[in-house]
Amino acid sequence: MKLEHVVFLGATAATVVGAVTENERLQWAAKPLIAPALAARVLRRRGNIDRLDTGLLLGSLAAATVGDAFMIDPDDDARLKNGARSFAVMQLGYSAVLARRGARPTAPALVPRLLGWLGAAGLLRARAKTVAPTLTAYGAVLGTTSTLSADPALAPGARVVAGTPVPNADPRSRIALGGILFTGSDALIVVRRLFVRGHTGRRVAEAVVLASYAAAQALLVEGMTE
Repeated sequence: MKLEHVVFLGATAATVVGAVTENERLQWAAKPLIAPALAARVLRRRGNIDRLDTGLLLGSLAAATVGDAFMIDPDDDARLKNGARSFAVMQLGYSAVLARRGARPTAPALVPRLLGWLGAAGLLRARAKTVAPTLTAYGAVLGTTSTLSADPALAPGARVVAGTPVPNADPRSRIALGGILFTGSDALIVVRRLFVRGHTGRRVAEAVVLASYAAAQALLVEGMTE
């Protein structure tokens, strides 16, 4: 296990614990290390990818670091919107890398993501108007990354089920799972905001958001640097 893996796993675990225990100091110490640990992974593996992809991934992870800092308090609307803008920059970078690898939208990937985006946009507009425009726009950018990540062309040799590669030993086959986890993590942010009212439930939901987010980041970065 490389040093960046140790830092990534430790930072993720501490961030999740900080969310469950509402220890904001712990989150501030740990969460901003998640994306930089993955950036170190990109640098270690830069021999596998060209300079432009390396720059796009590093820029995306820098934007993710800014977004992570904003999202330490996801219940603050201003911070939530700034976090979404930062992550939109990240998603644009990821989409560019995937497109450069030959990924294109496929109907099995596009249709459910489009329907989910429309549903979330409607809920936000009805129940959270202050953040609806920003989160809806972010959802469109996230949907682009998630749709491209599901293209079987990214995972040669992988078994395909419902138009999506099934993860195997090749990290490229796990890019699609990373896109799915990212979509699920961000969908849970909306669910938490609109429907979860109990204090304990909100803390647990935030922990799941963070754990699935970190897993998605790792799967995408490992796959895109293979």
